[in-house]
Amino acid sequence: MSDLNIRHLEPELLDGLAADDPRAIASRRDLVWINALMFQARFMASLMRANVQTPPLRILELGAGDGKFMLRVARLMARRWPDVEVVMVDRIDLVGKDVCNSFAELGWRAHPVTADIFDWTADRPFDLVCANLILHHFDDTRLLELFSRIMTMAPLLVATEPLRAKGPLVATRCLRLIGAGAVTLNDATQSVRSGFRGKELSQLWQASGGTPVIEARKGLFTQGFVGAKMPGTNMPGAR
Repeated sequence: MSDLNIRHLEPELLDGLAADDPRAIASRRDLVWINALMFQARFMASLMRANVQTPPLRILELGAGDGKFMLRVARLMARRWPDVEVVMVDRIDLVGKDVCNSFAELGWRAHPVTADIFDWTADRPFDLVCANLILHHFDDTRLLELFSRIMTMAPLLVATEPLRAKGPLVATRCLRLIGAGAVTLNDATQSVRSGFRGKELSQLWQASGGTPVIEARKGLFTQGFVGAKMPGTNMPGAR
């Protein structure tokens, strides 16, 4: 049996570093490049355009990091989706005022929240939840719990996660060519091994009581997923 046939989860080094640790700062800088090389923002935007017909009023992002990924998505979607409120949740406070100001220039209102996504409770419902390179951090039991929580907050989840395949695993060895540090090189390999393939996310979403909409490979390195709270759900926001 191939080592990639099943998910292998191990703690990533970045998760154990303080936010101001130079290695963490360097690794987050590497992640900006990795997101760009994987075309993650473009894949997220394409999944949104294809599966979200009614422009959302409120978006929740899980594992937002420094907010720059969602800012790239906003730049791709702002003309189609004007006047959006985006709440960005992460356990570490990394979103700067400059990022919030950049959202404002697009007509979006950004609200960073420092909290654990398993403990945080929204004050109002959202139209859409999005997650980029975050779901692979959790085992199936935690994902079932997270998916159940998401369904109480919004009718739709759009996710872009690492594709668990030989190609992406081999590609992680090339990251040193862009100057990636030791933390990034280690975590990139772990991310692929804990990533997804086939219909794994769909099965977990369905086991949580939801309806999978689409799950498919996107590009060379990404597994895209869209899940609805119930059959026929397609963003019941009001515009």
